Amino acid sequence: MLTDLGVFLRSRRAQVDPRTAGFPYAGVRRVPGLRREEVAVLAGVSSDYYAKLEQGREDHPSAQILEALARTFELSEDERRYLYGHAGLAPRRESDSSPAVIDPQLLRLMDAWSATPAMVLSATLDVLARNQLARALYAGFTLDDNLLRMTFLDPEGRRFYQDWDRAAEASVANLRAASATEGNDAPVRSLVAELSAGAPAFKRLWEQQTVRGKTHEPKSFHHADVGPLTLTYQAFDVRGAPGQQLVVYDAEPGSRSADALRLLGSIAASLPQRGASSRGNA
Repeated sequence: MLTDLGVFLRSRRAQVDPRTAGFPYAGVRRVPGLRREEVAVLAGVSSDYYAKLEQGREDHPSAQILEALARTFELSEDERRYLYGHAGLAPRRESDSSPAVIDPQLLRLMDAWSATPAMVLSATLDVLARNQLARALYAGFTLDDNLLRMTFLDPEGRRFYQDWDRAAEASVANLRAASATEGNDAPVRSLVAELSAGAPAFKRLWEQQTVRGKTHEPKSFHHADVGPLTLTYQAFDVRGAPGQQLVVYDAEPGSRSADALRLLGSIAASLPQRGASSRGNA
């Protein structure tokens, strides 16, 4: 039976060019990338053992073997954490089925940022809290409790994200990165099942096995009231709340986006004051 670890290894193997790895490319191969035997040679393990890893007959490799595989596949830091997590060699957050609690001091801080959109996200990209300006930024969405649902299931997603393809790829890669560190993976699997059933594009991207944490690339939006916005952002782990991240947006000073953000702030000021502590449809 295939495991998450096995599927990931097979996907990484398919992405390695045999020629750059030192193997002659003789004729047409049945599958892209390296053969299992070639991975075994590069990683210094037996072909049988590596086959067991991919097939799910061995799912507890040593740290030394994982390190050798990470070098063989030239994994990024995010991919390495994912590999180690699914092999049981990386710390996983303790399972907690209780509702997420947001630090009241953090909520007050967010509320004070009248010129800066800010929100708190869970590891599975649930929107746990947002301030007034973030509410105004995402006001066009009906499904606004989770960034993945917003991107794939809400029609507003394709209008709001100017580069929808990049936004979609990034959100799926973020979720896959989180899946290796969550102690209770039931919410991840439930969300994946929901999105796979409702959005073929999500299913295709999820099967690509791309793993990437949050970057700091600018994001381009198109807001119905203020037009195009290009915002940079920073993501901060929330101390004392494993899995929570504070995401803060900003516009380049003096830019057209900065003007649009100020206009959006005027709109936000007219919205009902519901407070950053509201959950889900905050």
